[in-house]
Amino acid sequence: MSTYDVAIIGGGIVGLATAYRLTQRAPDASVVVLEKESRVAAHQTGRNSGVIHAGLSYTPGSLKAKNCREGRRMLVEFCEREGVAYDLCGKVIVATREEELPILQRLEATGRQNKIAFERIGPERLREIEPHTRGLAALHVPNEGIVDYTGMSEALARIIREAGHDILLNTAVRTLHTARTGVTLQTTAGDVQARYVVNCAGLYADRIAQMSGQDPEAKVVPFRGEYYQLVPERRHLCNTLIYPVPDPAYPFLGVHFTQMIDGRVECGPSAVLAFAREGYRLTDVNWPELWDILTYPGFWRLSATHWQKGLMELVQSLSKRYYVHKARHLIPEVTVDDFEPAPSGVRAQALHPDGTLEDDFWIKTTDRVVNVINAASPAATASLSIGQLIVTRYLEQRLSSVTATAA
Repeated sequence: MSTYDVAIIGGGIVGLATAYRLTQRAPDASVVVLEKESRVAAHQTGRNSGVIHAGLSYTPGSLKAKNCREGRRMLVEFCEREGVAYDLCGKVIVATREEELPILQRLEATGRQNKIAFERIGPERLREIEPHTRGLAALHVPNEGIVDYTGMSEALARIIREAGHDILLNTAVRTLHTARTGVTLQTTAGDVQARYVVNCAGLYADRIAQMSGQDPEAKVVPFRGEYYQLVPERRHLCNTLIYPVPDPAYPFLGVHFTQMIDGRVECGPSAVLAFAREGYRLTDVNWPELWDILTYPGFWRLSATHWQKGLMELVQSLSKRYYVHKARHLIPEVTVDDFEPAPSGVRAQALHPDGTLEDDFWIKTTDRVVNVINAASPAATASLSIGQLIVTRYLEQRLSSVTATAA
């Protein structure tokens, strides 16, 4: 049996960032990352839109607001140092209707509270930044951008290995057994013993939390984000990131345009219930997982509140013409022929029994296990800050006492 001081479940960017921070803050601790796929960043990290968020819209004082702001700075420094591709191309949040202007004003107030650099601009300045976008007003956020999150994850993995730690691929955790002195993890590649465990399992974080003996008090529900991309000859229609004013009554952003790090321009996503936790296509169905969602009271309470929006998202998913109709709110001249399908992603979103979606990063602990139950967007941007938070708040002192005892 392999034995470590810390075992991290999940080789996405949050799990890898936590292992990376351990190499810095607790260099004498032995660390292993357990990843069930054959590569790191296989799911949410490698299938998101690649945006570097500044933290304009998050609730002031929340974990999202603080860690996004700090994490963005850490991410840029890391990418500069390690040669990971990124571009702070900026973002515009565009109000296209009169009724959106008060929401834009509230966003301004939130941005000021979060100490984010931005400016309110009018139609003329908007046309200078994005000539093909039309709006009554917009917020320009210059410090947002795009990055290669897969490349960043691979750089983190390289540093972790160079520091003498292990990343075990094709290693899925099946059960956890917690004892007074540590945790035994039964995996598909054999048993692993660790003094402490960090659960960064993303789409399965609630399941791992239950294995650890903790009630997660919520269920992770998968929402598939479906994207189109502009055909190459129409990519000039978007220079930066073009976002709509968010609907404050709905938890998802709506269709927006993203200039990707490889030159592509994605449009999306729609947000529909996935029929499997890793259901990247409409035809991907895991019947036990789907039944688990459909019998969950929180899902039906969420549906009762947002059924109209949910129906619109489904129509958008099934109809390319309706999808393009929504995209025209931001770039009026796009046509159906301008779009081709792009890879989809699945967002792990914690849903409470009362039907409310967890709006912040959410970490719960036992004596031996740190469960990162909700790490939806902007977790990738904030990953280095989240990793630092996990190490300094939950692990560093415990590992120091273990080292002192051994000495």
